Amino acid sequence: MELVSWNIQWARGCDGAVSVRRIADTLRANGDADVICLQEVARGFDDLPGLSGEDQVALFAACFPDHQAIFAPGTDSLRADGARRQFGNLTLSRLPVLQAWRHLLPWPADPAVPGMQRACAEVLLDVPGGGLRVLNTHLEYYSAQQRSAQMHALRALNAEALAHAAAPSATRNGSPAFAPVARPAAALLCGDFNCQPFSPEYLQLLAPGRDAAADWHDAWAFCRGDEPHAHTVGLHGCEWPDRPYCCDFAFASAALLPRLAGIRVDQATAASDHQPLWVTLDAHA
Repeated sequence: MELVSWNIQWARGCDGAVSVRRIADTLRANGDADVICLQEVARGFDDLPGLSGEDQVALFAACFPDHQAIFAPGTDSLRADGARRQFGNLTLSRLPVLQAWRHLLPWPADPAVPGMQRACAEVLLDVPGGGLRVLNTHLEYYSAQQRSAQMHALRALNAEALAHAAAPSATRNGSPAFAPVARPAAALLCGDFNCQPFSPEYLQLLAPGRDAAADWHDAWAFCRGDEPHAHTVGLHGCEWPDRPYCCDFAFASAALLPRLAGIRVDQATAASDHQPLWVTLDAHA
């Protein structure tokens, strides 16, 4: 089973051209992803470079017709002409999506820097060997304070899911809306975290908590040991950043660690200012 996470910068490459098709072709050329987690997907924006109001959610859904699309916009605002514009995380899954959540992450006031509302798309997938939760997120870039609050929330989301798994909600007769859905302990958290390996926020996310089952673990470190994280930005002369480093990660819950089979970064493509991060899971471990 393969999963890929990629901040696509609204499908804008280092050449300045915007192409959803190029993103899709790059993904197909580098693997056969069962789950695709994209960040910076735009819908209705006509004032971002290269965009004229396209619905990129619909365009990606058309590129991957055998995948189900779950979109979690952080930004959802009104254009002057009355149309809506949204910006956020898109998860495409070939596997059945049993349930989906769209979490808005904390955004404490930090007036000294720019910022935007951030979100996390969570899906519960029906996979061989038991269910799997996949969380697709993109954290704040400018504000360390906001990024820290968002890391805390991602820790809390996993702890909350495990609490629901241990003690499911009661049902209400005659109302399917109250029907409990099993929350597995196996979870993968991926996306653009806008921090580097061993930064304070990175260490905050991985710090041991009260319940070890709810802790997050860096999939790269688990699979590759002390090998430095592959750079995920700054490789192809894009407008940003001015140097290469890693800020895109995949984190696994303790229950998922035995199923981690590999992790790699596609450093060849210049279809975005970030590089795709691929994770391989052993579905039968």
